[in-house]
Amino acid sequence: MARKQNDDLLIEEELAAAFLNDEDLAPNSSDQQPEPTTDPNWEDSEEDFPGQLALDVYETDEKLIVKARTAGVNKEDLDVSISDGILTISGTLSSGDDSHATNWHVQECYWGAFSRTLALPVAVKEDEVEAMLKDGVLTITFNKVKQESAKKIQIQ
Repeated sequence: MARKQNDDLLIEEELAAAFLNDEDLAPNSSDQQPEPTTDPNWEDSEEDFPGQLALDVYETDEKLIVKARTAGVNKEDLDVSISDGILTISGTLSSGDDSHATNWHVQECYWGAFSRTLALPVAVKEDEVEAMLKDGVLTITFNKVKQESAKKIQIQ
């Protein structure tokens, strides 16, 4: 079924309405825009939270594989640890020397500390793990703990 151009506008209006709250619906006593509430230290507070690392996690019959895109990170700047089924990957992504920059026009890349903690979805042998950094992708491979299949219990 073909959509009309005006259908998209209707959908946008419905989506906007879905996110309105009671304050948005109340009549405004003045035509002025409300003053934005800003934290004067927002730049400082942003550094308190390390960036999140995106992960892909999948398994084969024998292994659990975790992959993370870590382009631009040296392996010396990565820390990978596991304890009680909890995997933690952290590190630092350095932008290099940009101290000579006098005026930024666009700054979309994340630079700085990052961290990700993940409860592994299956039991693994924590002492049998390989980690490899190749072409900007960190691959961590665990051997899975073999789960015994359920045994039939004879009722007497």
